[in-house]
Amino acid sequence: QVQLVESGGGSVQAGGSLRLSCTSSVYTYTLGCMGWFRQGPETEREGVAVLCTGGDTTYYQDAVKGRFTISRDNAKKTVYLQMNSLKPEDTAMYYCAAGRRLLGGGPLDRDEYKFWGQGTQVTVSS
Repeated sequence: QVQLVESGGGSVQAGGSLRLSCTSSVYTYTLGCMGWFRQGPETEREGVAVLCTGGDTTYYQDAVKGRFTISRDNAKKTVYLQMNSLKPEDTAMYYCAAGRRLLGGGPLDRDEYKFWGQGTQVTVSS
């Protein structure tokens, strides 16, 4: 069983930055795609940013393009999400996911992923 542990969440004012980390129990390159999803108090879990092996292709939700950057450090078994220019609407629980199953959905489809972390809260105040 793959374990994913998130860290780096917190409270910031609008315009601020945070960097989330997701450390895996296995090397990230063995997991295919790995990325970040978020769920607000009244919204469904949605894909934010995903990085897939085989060229390190990245995918972003339109709302975060140009503000968020996903990256990884294979040696540290860690994937990062650098979040800049944060907005109140970015407030959510952020989850790390890995192990895309290729069920027919896109890389930002939550149903594609087998392994999940416990989440880290991000709160952005105006």
